[in-house]
Amino acid sequence: MTRKKSFPLRISPQLYEVLERWAADELRSVNAQIEYLLRESAVRAGRWPQNKPREPQDTTK
Repeated sequence: MTRKKSFPLRISPQLYEVLERWAADELRSVNAQIEYLLRESAVRAGRWPQNKPREPQDTTK
C-alpha cells in the first residue's frame, strides 16, 4: 500500500460541519470525503492521471 501524504488543513467551522454531514450521509470519514471530493475535482479538470488505477476507498472508517 502506498503511503499517503499528511498535512494540516485549516477550514472554517461551517465548512467542516457541511463536510461532516456530507461524509456521514455517504458513510465516509471526513478525511475520506475530502480526498474523494478532491480526486473527483481533479478528474473533472483533466488533471488526474488516467493511466493510474484508483486507490480503493477505505470504508472501514
